[in-house]
Amino acid sequence: MDLTIHTTVLPHDDPEASVAFYRDTLGFEVRIDVGKGTMRWITVGPEGQPGTSILLAPPVTDPGVTDDERRTILEMMAKGTYGWIMLATKDLDATFEQIQASHAEVVQEPTQQPYGVRDCAFRDPAGNLVRIQEVH
Repeated sequence: MDLTIHTTVLPHDDPEASVAFYRDTLGFEVRIDVGKGTMRWITVGPEGQPGTSILLAPPVTDPGVTDDERRTILEMMAKGTYGWIMLATKDLDATFEQIQASHAEVVQEPTQQPYGVRDCAFRDPAGNLVRIQEVH
C-alpha cells in the first residue's frame, strides 16, 4: 500500500475565531470554506504542503449522534479534552514565542519530555489541544 495522511478533522464552535487562529496565528492558508454561520467546513493547511490539511468542522452534525453523545462531545470540547493535533517545527522556542504573542492559551511551555521529544502546547479557540514538537 501507498498511503499518506491527507486530512484530519478538528471541531470548531466559532468559525471566525478558528480561521483567525489557524490562518493568522499559525500561518496556515485557508483552502476551502463552505457553509454559513456556525455550520461551516473550513479546510486549512501549511503553505507548500497541499497534500496535508486540517478540516475545521462543526461538531456533532452527524444525524446518527444521540443527544447524550452530543452533550458529551460539547462538554469535552468545553474542557479541551475532545480534539487534538500534533504539529512540528524546527525552532520550537521561536514558534512558541510567536504563538504566545498572539495571546493563544498556553497549556505547556517548551519542555523536554521524558519520552524523548521537546514540545509545547496551546489550545485553539474551540479548546482543541495543539501540541508542537521540535524536529531536527
